[in-house]
Amino acid sequence: MMNSMNDSWDDFKRSFFSVRNQRMKDVRVFPAAVIIGLIAAGLVLFTGIYTIETNEVGVVLRFGKFIRITEPGIHIKLPMGIERVYPVKTDYIFKAEFGFRTKTAGVRTTYQNKSYEQESHMLTGDLNVLTIEWIIQYKIKDPVQILFNIRDVEKTLRDISESVMRKSVGDYTFNEVLTTSRIEINNEVQEELQAIFDEYDVGIQVVTVKLQDVNPPNPVKPAFNEVNEAKQEREKLINQAWEVFNQKIPQAKGEALKIVKEAEGYALEKINRAEGDAKRFELLWTEYKKAEDVTRKRLYLENMQEILSKAGKKYITDTDEKSILPLLRLE
Repeated sequence: MMNSMNDSWDDFKRSFFSVRNQRMKDVRVFPAAVIIGLIAAGLVLFTGIYTIETNEVGVVLRFGKFIRITEPGIHIKLPMGIERVYPVKTDYIFKAEFGFRTKTAGVRTTYQNKSYEQESHMLTGDLNVLTIEWIIQYKIKDPVQILFNIRDVEKTLRDISESVMRKSVGDYTFNEVLTTSRIEINNEVQEELQAIFDEYDVGIQVVTVKLQDVNPPNPVKPAFNEVNEAKQEREKLINQAWEVFNQKIPQAKGEALKIVKEAEGYALEKINRAEGDAKRFELLWTEYKKAEDVTRKRLYLENMQEILSKAGKKYITDTDEKSILPLLRLE
């Protein structure tokens, strides 16, 4: 009987501990499952939610294939790397610098001291060398093309831009590039760059091309400055000569015109007087033909009156006198 009771007790202990161990195992399994679930949910949320900034768009790829473009804001994608998002700044102006590099931009901009002669030295159409610095501003107009059709955006842009700039500068002379043709070069380079980018579906829109600084290379700059100074001195002398010309020539022209007018007036006076005398003679001749003696005496008397009125002393002689005594003052 005692053996039977011992066996029953042993069976009870085994059953009790078996149930307890099973419950303890279930208790341990439940928190682990919860933790794993929470971790999985966190991973899904962490890898499935993304944000696109205001000046960007998101290019969504699923297993490397383009699916869609998302606008700025918060979005959801398939997690765990199934979908990947590449933000692309489409509302932003990028700038590429050639021949120089900006170190810090601001009110007092500073530049790097490194030389970029390989990209800045250009050969002009008359076989002279210039050091040219320029900038290109651009923006991304097609985010899909910029991701899939071009491997290195900046390097491609720089290589093509440098090539096009060299070609355009080669069409102008040294002085044209240095002085008068900068705007034409800017426009030509911008148009040709845009045509190349459009032809190869690069997805870039060229906003601005601008020559910043154009100078002769440093080794020949002193000689070039001397030539410029000589040209400036020549221009100064020419301007001074024109100033004197503009002062003297109008004055001389005015005096010449005055003399001409006076001569014309004198000639007109003589002509009018001669015509008047001729007319007077014709009238006298007509009168003379009517009464020759009377007219002759009248003319004689008029002329004598005019002559004698101008004489100071008058001596009247008689043709019958035989000596000079009547002419003497005898007192």
